[in-house]
This record gives sequence, C-alpha cells and structure tokens, in this order.
Amino acid sequence: MTYKGDIAAGERFRFGDNWSSFLRVINDSRIEHAKQSLCEMLDVTSLDGKTFLDIGSGSGLFSLAARSLGATVYSFDYDQRSVECTQELKDRFYPNDNNWVVDEGSVLDSNYLCKYNDIDIIYSWGVLHHTGEMWVALKNVSELRVKNGGKLFIALYNNQGWVSSYWACVKKTYNKNILGRYCMIAIHSPYLFVLRYLIRLFSGRLNIERGMSMWRDMIDWLGGYPFEVVKPEEVFDFFRLQDYQLLKLKTVGCRMGCNEFVFEKN
Repeated sequence: MTYKGDIAAGERFRFGDNWSSFLRVINDSRIEHAKQSLCEMLDVTSLDGKTFLDIGSGSGLFSLAARSLGATVYSFDYDQRSVECTQELKDRFYPNDNNWVVDEGSVLDSNYLCKYNDIDIIYSWGVLHHTGEMWVALKNVSELRVKNGGKLFIALYNNQGWVSSYWACVKKTYNKNILGRYCMIAIHSPYLFVLRYLIRLFSGRLNIERGMSMWRDMIDWLGGYPFEVVKPEEVFDFFRLQDYQLLKLKTVGCRMGCNEFVFEKN
C-alpha cells in the first residue's frame, strides 16, 4: 500500500501535518535547546567539517540545529509534508545554501540510501519505529557507509510489555477516524498534557527537552502509528554484530518514551 493509502486506511499517522503546526512555535530558544541536545549526546561543541544525515527529518529542527553547528546536512523523510516542513525551515534560516540538501526518500529503500556515502554522523530520532518494518530499517541504517569513527545517533521506543500493547491500540484508534482521534485526546490529555505541564511549571522545567512543543509531542505520541518497540539490550546486540561500539546510552527506565543510543563505527 502507498503512503497515502496507509493514511486513508487509518494505518499511518499524518506526521507532517503535526510538524507543520509545530513550525509556528519554532524560535531561537527551541533551536538552542535542539543544538544543546545534539552537542550533549555527541560530545561535541561544533560540527564544523562534518557531514550529518538526518533520516526522517520531520519538522527539520534537528537538521537546522546541525547546520547551525557547522555541519553539511542531508535531510530526507518519507512523509511529503515533513519534507516540505524541513524545506520551509531551510528557506527560512539558510536560503540558497548548498550545504543543506532536503529530499524525499524512505529508509526502507536500500537503493535510495546508496546515494549517501562517507557520512560522519547518522541521526534518526524517534523515526525507525514508525516505518512499519523497524528491523529492516535498522539493518539498512547499519549498512550505510560511514567514515571510520563515524557516529550513529538513534532513538527508539522503549518496550514496556503489555503497556506498549495498550499504546498500540490507542494509536490505532486515533488514526481510525475523527471520533477516535478526539476520544483519545480527551481521555489522555489530562495526563499527557495538563498534568505534565503543571509538573514542569512548578518544577521550573517548562522548556521541554530537545526544543519540542509539549502539545505537539503529545499528539505525535497518541497518533504515531505504525508503532514498534524494542528493548535497549536488543538494540545493543544488533549493532554490536554490525561492528558498532556503544558510546552513550540514555534510557527512560520502565517508562514510555525513547531510549537514546550513540554508536561509533569501529
């Protein structure tokens, strides 16, 4: 089935529409938070002279952050609206810049990926578990040609057992029709947005990590389908066999959300 066919059948979330709304609130503070998160996980202060491949660029915020840090950036996404969002950010902040290329493509298409060679940093945050074929996507990423010492920074949904099965049902219901969408928002927003907002407000942590929007983050979580999960040790074992060494790991413990991994190519 095609991308549009998946959406029409309720089998895929309109990620690009959500990102389009997020573009309205992108500001210097959010960009700075995105840059800081990259620097923290990659243990760098600059990306000057590096090539940065953003797989599933979404809003384009992290492509923008990488370009602002000095990298030559290649961004692509399967969702056409997400590609348009990334292009809009490029046009807004780096018009006519040859060091940032935006394209439409799929991480599941190994022939498409062949165009990306000798990359310094591969980045794919919260993307591969939405492809519908996560392990194929991981295999394709692992086979990309990176420079010696090149880094792979990915984030994947944490496996919570039966709780993950519950969220899979929520996401499927959300995408079924407009009634399912509003029901899921009404049921879950008191916890996922209101309570979360109040906790952050009173703890002085209102700025969400990575420069994201709390509301758009919730919509992405409720609607993000296809949806797959994986245990941290499974990811570690997979990439160890692909000649990658784990440099940094940030887990969410037993909670929902993404575990973050930074690997280095041996």
